[in-house]
Amino acid sequence: MKVLVYPHDLQIGGSQINAIDLAAEMVERGHEALVYAIDGPLRPYIEGRGLRFVAANPLHYRPGPTRIPQIHQLVRREGIDVIHAYEWPPALDAFYGATLPLGTPVLCTVLSMSVSPLVPKTMPLVMGTDELGEEARRAGYPDVRVLEPPIDVVLDTPDVDGKPWRRELGIGDDELAVVSVSRLSIDLKLDALVDAIDAAGLLADRHPVRFVLVGSGNAEAQLRERAAAVNAAAGREVVLLPGSLADPRPAYAGSDVVIGMGSSVLRGMAHARPVVVQGVDGWSLPCTEATLATFQWQGFWGHGTGTSGAPLLATQLDELLGDREQRRTLGSWSRDIVCDRFSLASAGATLLDVFKSLLDAPRPPRRALVRDAWTCGWRAAGVEVQLHLPSNKRKDANENAAKLSDAARPNQETRA
Repeated sequence: MKVLVYPHDLQIGGSQINAIDLAAEMVERGHEALVYAIDGPLRPYIEGRGLRFVAANPLHYRPGPTRIPQIHQLVRREGIDVIHAYEWPPALDAFYGATLPLGTPVLCTVLSMSVSPLVPKTMPLVMGTDELGEEARRAGYPDVRVLEPPIDVVLDTPDVDGKPWRRELGIGDDELAVVSVSRLSIDLKLDALVDAIDAAGLLADRHPVRFVLVGSGNAEAQLRERAAAVNAAAGREVVLLPGSLADPRPAYAGSDVVIGMGSSVLRGMAHARPVVVQGVDGWSLPCTEATLATFQWQGFWGHGTGTSGAPLLATQLDELLGDREQRRTLGSWSRDIVCDRFSLASAGATLLDVFKSLLDAPRPPRRALVRDAWTCGWRAAGVEVQLHLPSNKRKDANENAAKLSDAARPNQETRA
């Protein structure tokens, strides 16, 4: 079997790393896999996993008028059997370039908070949680599977040495490192990252805590301002932003507690670290034996009430930072859970069965494909027109500026 894997971009993020790791797992199982994507920071990771990379045309329109014929030619030239696309833009490119003219099946993985109506109804889906899978079925998608984001438990392991990373950042053996590995982006991440910085400020007088925010993105400057205010109020360097890491394993290994959302949390668990899961609107919850069922249903994030989540997060971290034995016990349990339920090997076996079932299944009726092509095409065109209207660009810019301004403004609680 020959698989074309098409991530939505190659910025450093959990979804993209999952796509690459699963492609490598297909190769490990004796199949061929190519990664097709717009070039980005994760290209060395692709090559380090021994995978072939094909650069997609970087045109920003979605679907991509230049990528559609590119995919068509690639599928014909390479003899691709199935395409694995991540999120709706790659799914539409592959649908128009391969499914519609050639009948090549496309599997779309959706790790967003909901499935977009721009994904064709005839396309089989893989959703990241049971809850999202149920939502997709209610939205009219007949072929829906659920596959949690997998973790390579061979690479992400407690055997990784995090001490050199700690020494490089000046974190002492007597200090407690709370680590978050994340894109520093305005969308979905910003509020949670601000809460984490503020929570570190609230804990600075109670524990020798150092909060390390690993990553980069369009909110970085404002988060640095927020961190500087917290550090000034504490009279010491509580919050560090060392930038992004192509290989973040030393950061996980050097942590005492990991916070974040999605697959980043699972990677922390794979390193046998206790974790606190963050979400949006001030939501956070430690992952324990008592809360695991919640995460199995909704995924490793959640919705809050819209108020600041810093006090709640600080309370949750306070308990963990004050109890070394609890951190050790919870970390060991976390490692076992990831190995049993979220391992890359298990996910690879499931995904391979899905690919085989797609190849054996009858193709959707031509009439249904044409209907999807027409419906999704008009919807996508409408989305792109709205995105590129000057008035909407100004509105988005103003909203983002307001968010960033709030992020840079210190929380009065952390300054008290």
